Amino acid sequence: MSTATAERALCRLDDIPDGGAKGFDPPPGRFTGIFAVRRGNAVWVYLNSCPHLGVSLDIAPDRFLDARRQHIQCSTHGALFRIEDGFCLKGPCAGEHLTPVPARVEEGAVLVGPIPD
Repeated sequence: MSTATAERALCRLDDIPDGGAKGFDPPPGRFTGIFAVRRGNAVWVYLNSCPHLGVSLDIAPDRFLDARRQHIQCSTHGALFRIEDGFCLKGPCAGEHLTPVPARVEEGAVLVGPIPD
């Protein structure tokens, strides 16, 4: 399957607040949703699942970042993850990673590739 056919539009870049994050419902046939974090024109997308317990990271809709908006934070146990690569810096899953979803921005749209299992 080619990348072009596997990609789909997730949202407009402007739908994600700059310096913030936004969650998205699971696609059809999937249990786990995804979320995107935006810094300017850069966007990182991950499965909404903590590597420690498999729980959703957000405590409330679109609340994926710590108070200073510098890291992704798991609402269940406070684990902190780097935005740029999903690496867990602190918490019970230290050294593990969030599961990335291929993403890119084109003409103001956020496109995502296949969502990993």
